[in-house]
Amino acid sequence: MSAKALLKSGRVVDPSQGLDEILDLLLVDGIVASIGKDISGPEDADVIDCSGLIVSPGLIDVHVHLREPGEEHKETIATGVQAAVAGGYTAVCAMPNTDPPIDDPAAVGFIVAEGRKAQAARVYPVGCISVQRAGENLAPIGEMVDAGAVAITDDGSPVMNSGLMRLALEYAQAFGIPVADHPEDLGLSAGRHMNESIVSTRLGLAGKPNAAEEVHIVRDLLLAELTGGQIHLQHISTEFGVDAIRQAKARGVRVTAEASPHHLVLTEEAVEGYRTEAKMNPPLRTAKDVAAVRAGLVDGSLDVIATDHAPHHYDEKESAFEDAPNGLVGLETAVGIIMTDIVSGGVIDIATMIDRMSCGPAKAFGLSGGTLSEGALGDVTVIDPDLSWTVDPNAFRSKSRNTPFTGRELKGAPHRTIVGGRTVWTR
Repeated sequence: MSAKALLKSGRVVDPSQGLDEILDLLLVDGIVASIGKDISGPEDADVIDCSGLIVSPGLIDVHVHLREPGEEHKETIATGVQAAVAGGYTAVCAMPNTDPPIDDPAAVGFIVAEGRKAQAARVYPVGCISVQRAGENLAPIGEMVDAGAVAITDDGSPVMNSGLMRLALEYAQAFGIPVADHPEDLGLSAGRHMNESIVSTRLGLAGKPNAAEEVHIVRDLLLAELTGGQIHLQHISTEFGVDAIRQAKARGVRVTAEASPHHLVLTEEAVEGYRTEAKMNPPLRTAKDVAAVRAGLVDGSLDVIATDHAPHHYDEKESAFEDAPNGLVGLETAVGIIMTDIVSGGVIDIATMIDRMSCGPAKAFGLSGGTLSEGALGDVTVIDPDLSWTVDPNAFRSKSRNTPFTGRELKGAPHRTIVGGRTVWTR
């Protein structure tokens, strides 16, 4: 693709500008040069016909596990960003629960360098809250931010020490970054493998009560209120949790929160038959919780859709349910799942979907992008709303195949992914 691209006659949906109409979009030297009707671009521009397609600001996933360094058999930065662009994502935030963890500026610099080398989606490193994710001592936040970290989290492990969490929320304010937390009280959840309910009892599996997540959500909201810091709550899955966030926002607490596609469309019933591909943390919950998470997405209590893309090797997921790791790969299925079950299902409209998958994530983590306004980054996702397709893990660009959506018939998919004005993937 040349340094100039003209996207013609697409349905431009950009909630940041309140746009939803048939327009042309001109990208020059990696930025949005102009947007409007009947743009006649420079003669040397690549002209891309977007008739019948949706043109949106590039999708951003603020919760992705790229597994490098340390677990390259599951995913690498290179394979992860290939999966991202195939899923329509122009940027991802890399979680720090690697081996070794991303808890110092050198580790952050490694993620930045490898992300650049991969030349696909932008990779934004997220540093650890605590040294070695041990929950004891604060990591060098300022130095990590200087090296390129856009947020901090001990994701995969909750910060159990409330004093340390308070310190993190206070300290992060100096650098204008959010503190993301995986809300889970280990005292209530350790050694438990699915949602605590009649289903877990029937399957003979130790269950995690909703309270394990909710106790921690309330603690984090209170600490954000106390400190004035910005908390970002990851993968919310319970009715009470959504409501606690809703109330905190009404009080003016600086909180953003995410819903994962699997918590929006699957219930604990997916675990029947001890299906390890449906083993998550937080676990899949009840239909009532799913309805509440959807309601939170509708009213903006949950401002972000994030995949929590968690690749695992086939052998690991094939073990006994209690021994199998948590998580699924989500980058390549998210658009299809959300369009089929949530948009076509009448829960939200396409503009709200774009807001929660692009504008909201950019705002929550202070990232460039999330808009097609003139002068903005030329990161664009083109979506085909009418394409019908079947989820086939063997076709994934991710190194891993762990998904509960195998064989699902979906309608709506990414058509083209443009990063910095350059097409990095097309169907």
